[in-house]
Amino acid sequence: MTSEIAPTDAATTLLSDAPAFDLERDTLSFAALEAGKVVVYESVDARQRFQKRVEALATSGDAGRRRGLGLWMLGEYERAAQELAAHESDDTAAYTRARALFALARFDEAARIFQRLSEKHPQEPRPRSGLLEARFEQALAKGEPAKACEELVHAVKAAPGGFTETAEGRYLLGRAAEVTREFQQALEHYDQAREADPNHTALLTRFAHLAERSGLDDLAIGLYEDLLHMHQIDVNSLVNLGVLYEDCGRDADAASCYDTILRNDATHARARMYLADARAGMNMYYDEDLEKKEDRLNQILRIPITDFELSVRARNCLNKMQITTLGDLVQKTEQELLSYKNFGETSLTEIKEILHSKGLRLGMPREEAVASIEAHARRMQSGDRSDVMNKPILDLALSIRARRTVETLGCLTVGDITKHAADELLSMPNFGQTSLQELRTKLTELGLKLKGE
Repeated sequence: MTSEIAPTDAATTLLSDAPAFDLERDTLSFAALEAGKVVVYESVDARQRFQKRVEALATSGDAGRRRGLGLWMLGEYERAAQELAAHESDDTAAYTRARALFALARFDEAARIFQRLSEKHPQEPRPRSGLLEARFEQALAKGEPAKACEELVHAVKAAPGGFTETAEGRYLLGRAAEVTREFQQALEHYDQAREADPNHTALLTRFAHLAERSGLDDLAIGLYEDLLHMHQIDVNSLVNLGVLYEDCGRDADAASCYDTILRNDATHARARMYLADARAGMNMYYDEDLEKKEDRLNQILRIPITDFELSVRARNCLNKMQITTLGDLVQKTEQELLSYKNFGETSLTEIKEILHSKGLRLGMPREEAVASIEAHARRMQSGDRSDVMNKPILDLALSIRARRTVETLGCLTVGDITKHAADELLSMPNFGQTSLQELRTKLTELGLKLKGE
């Protein structure tokens, strides 16, 4: 049965009258698929049960079409695009395939499908929006952002049926304004789009990211929470929400965000590190000396193993043991490492040298690590690290967001920070204009500047 593309507010209606999502019912619309994610992503178990049902479907006929739709809901975009290729006579299957192709950055293929659907449904804003955004991405890829934005704005305003005032139209105008760095205008467009359709996932995600970069933390938290309640939040957005929670002292909420990520992906290194910090914050008492020691310890333990020169054999062994940071490494004993296949005395010597350079050793209890790192820092400071450039970044007293960014870049001292330019910092996750200004102010107080300034 051929399904029409439903209006943009159909998801809200579906949620109110359908207590559960059934992929094998008679009719499906794209709005139904989006709304069904609320049930599918209700828990890890719910997602796994749904995945088993999808994988059990036949690969041909109507079952094959439903299988492809289910794969899209699971984020299996490559497989969804392949499965749905045989069902493009069905509008829902065609539109869903176009969305999958768009997610895979195959914008030319997506645009062709969106164009056919927008010609067939000229009054429906979704396929037209998909077409214009796919063309916009293609134009941006050519390296002419000003021209791409000009063409997008013209196309939005020239579209029939009052498209400019729809959620899709305002969303696209916001995208153009954001690329041309007219951030206030972009925020206004996104806000109007949100009023028209509060369930527009791509809009809420971009709106939240821009609000966060603009220092509008309360707005960003509200937008991320909307995505969270809709079960439409991605991993990066969930990390961002966790950082925002930590910034305003909501450590338990932050820990919940990171824990959610880890329950879905136990190997997510950043979530694992951030969860430890958030849990520490939940049990914090104000001993300034201890706090400084713990901060210095955490800063060093978060250093990625990839920052050090290791032999190929040692690096491969550590990767297979899922040891990605110094914090992971210091918890291991010599016997644990040597018991691993292909890990020998030469690799062990390399590891010991790395830990020794930071005042650490294998199998070290946390309390001893704290004391050792403090002693190591005092020894280094009494030598050739007493000048301003060699101050540890902890001395800058940066906010959590700014500190984590420079740590991610491998910075241990103030001098390390000055080796990075503003544009490089702004390209990092969770780092916006507010954090940049904070960092500049701290450096200025020491008579220093970022690279190129």
